[in-house]
Amino acid sequence: MALYIKKEMADLRGTGSNGAYYRLKTWRKLEFDEFVKRCHGLHRVYDKSVIEGVVMAVCEHLAYELGNGYCVKIKGLGTFNARLGVRKDKEMDDFQEGSTKRNAQSIEVTGVSFRADKELVMGIDRNCDLERGGEDRLRKSKFTEEERIERARQYLRKNGFMRVFNYASLTGLSYTTASRELRNIANNPESDIISQGSKSAKIYILAPEPQNVVLP
Repeated sequence: MALYIKKEMADLRGTGSNGAYYRLKTWRKLEFDEFVKRCHGLHRVYDKSVIEGVVMAVCEHLAYELGNGYCVKIKGLGTFNARLGVRKDKEMDDFQEGSTKRNAQSIEVTGVSFRADKELVMGIDRNCDLERGGEDRLRKSKFTEEERIERARQYLRKNGFMRVFNYASLTGLSYTTASRELRNIANNPESDIISQGSKSAKIYILAPEPQNVVLP
């Protein structure tokens, strides 16, 4: 049995109402040993060690073929492609004249793209006995946007900098909504709040006050 959750989605298109989407409730993560044990329970004709060995061999050879530039399709499972990116200690380059050119030592595999086979999707659907598992509503702030911005300013005057989770805690917004609202605030010069850094290192600070220049 599987439970589905009806999750509220913010109105990003300005339609006047929040949308909804559905997701499966995840009970827990199955570790490799338990997954193999469960496979053996359904397919007793194969010894547990055989199942474990085959899965490990497939994983090892999949890494080998993807690492050599191949796209691999496994029937009934899906299609795999390796993704490349610049190493974390390097900056992204571009096509502007004079920009830094990256060599092979600056590039690494950052992930794997996976497109599920239709047979896998259909098999999951056949085995999915759904029951309603409740709703997940967006957290709504009891403060207006102006009040939230002022609370952020007060926090910054006291602490110097702020991260998204601090703003979420201050305002009662969800982390996703707080992150989106903070980006908009930082892009508004009238808010007096700016951002520094990027991704997980991004912080928000008060914009420095303009210096009065005395002309001679």
